Amino acid sequence: MGVQAGWRQEGPTSRASRRTGVRTLSLEAVLKRPRLCVCPTAAGFLLLLAACARYLPDQAAPQQQQPPPPPPPPPEVTLLIWTHPFGEYRELPDCLQLYQIPGCRLTDDPWAYPQADAVIIHHREIAKGDAYLPAEPRPDAQKWIWMNYESPTHTSELWLVEGVFNLTLTYRTDSDIFLPYGYLVPRARAADGAPGGGQLSLSRRPRKRFVAWVISNWSATHARVAFYRQFREFIRVDVFGRAGQPLQGGGDSVVRLLRRYMFYLALENSQHTDYITEKLWNAVLAGAVPVVLGPSRQNYERFLPAEAFIHVEDFPTVKELARYLLALRGDPARLWRRHLDWRRSYSLRQPRFWMEHYCTACRAVRRSRGRTQTVTDLGRWFHS
Repeated sequence: MGVQAGWRQEGPTSRASRRTGVRTLSLEAVLKRPRLCVCPTAAGFLLLLAACARYLPDQAAPQQQQPPPPPPPPPEVTLLIWTHPFGEYRELPDCLQLYQIPGCRLTDDPWAYPQADAVIIHHREIAKGDAYLPAEPRPDAQKWIWMNYESPTHTSELWLVEGVFNLTLTYRTDSDIFLPYGYLVPRARAADGAPGGGQLSLSRRPRKRFVAWVISNWSATHARVAFYRQFREFIRVDVFGRAGQPLQGGGDSVVRLLRRYMFYLALENSQHTDYITEKLWNAVLAGAVPVVLGPSRQNYERFLPAEAFIHVEDFPTVKELARYLLALRGDPARLWRRHLDWRRSYSLRQPRFWMEHYCTACRAVRRSRGRTQTVTDLGRWFHS
C-alpha cells in the first residue's frame, strides 16, 4: 500500500513484461544489479522511504462521516422585572433549574433597562400610581410585556397603556403569553419536577362535612353573594375567611380545610372569559367537587373535564341545585362515579406566582427575538 506497495516484487513476470513491452523493476532488482552503482546515500534514502511507507495512512480506506456540529443555541435574553407585583418582593427564580428553560437572565435592577431585551410591567402598580412606565424612547427591539391576573371588573385605567405594549401575559387563552391559574396534565407527563405540581388524591374515604365556602372580599353587589343568600335557604354552608370563620395559618390552609368537605363553592368575584382562579383549583387538588359560578360551562370545559365540576347554571333554580347535592351526599358511589372518577387520568399544575410567569415570558421573548408588534385596543380585547 502507498509507497511500500510500489516497491514489492509483485506484478508482471518477465514473460508478461515482454508481452506488454514494459519492463517492471523492483527495489531488490535495482540493488542487486552488478552494473548499477548505487551510492550509500541514495540506498539509505530508498530504504528509509520504504520503511516509513508502512506507517502512512491508507488513503483508500473509507473515512468515518462526522456529524455536523449542532446549531448554536439562541442567545441569552435579559428580562427586567419593572415592579414586583403588589409591592411584595420575591426572589427571582433560576429558570433553567426550576423549569428547564435556558438562556434567561432575570433582573429587577432598573439600571439594566438599557440592556434589557424585554420588560415585564404589572398593571396594578401603574394603575394605582405606585409606579410609572419606563422612560421613552425605549431601546431598539425591546419588548414591553403587560402582565395582569385580575378580572376586567377589577382592572382600571387601561387607557393609560393603550398602544404601549408588545406582548400580553394573562390567564386568558388568547394572550400572547398564556399561563392560567391552574391546568391539568396527563399523569404520564406529570413527573417533571417543576414547582406547583400536585397529585390528585384517589381516596374514597367518606367525608363528614358537606359544603364550604372561603371568601375574603364580601360585597353585596357581587353575583356570588346573591347566590349564597339563596343557596343557604336550602343547605347550610360553612363559611371561612374574612366574612366567616378564621382559617388556620399556612400557605395550604384552604386545601387542608377542603379535604374534609364533599363540595366547595368556587364562586368568582366577577364573571369574565377565562377568569377561573385558584378557587376552582384548590377544590380540585383537595378532592372536593367544585360548585362554580364564573364564565359559562363551555368556558370551564376548556380547562377540565365536564364531570369535574357542577355549574350553578346547570339547574333552572338554586333549589334544584341544592336537591342534587343532597342526593349525591346520600349516595357516595354515585358521587364518585359522576364527579370524581376522572381524577385517575390527571395531575394538577398550579403555577407559582410569579416565578413560572417570569420564566414563561422569558421563553416567549427568546422565541420571538427579531419580531415585534404593538398591542392595539388592549381594553376592548381584555373586556371581550
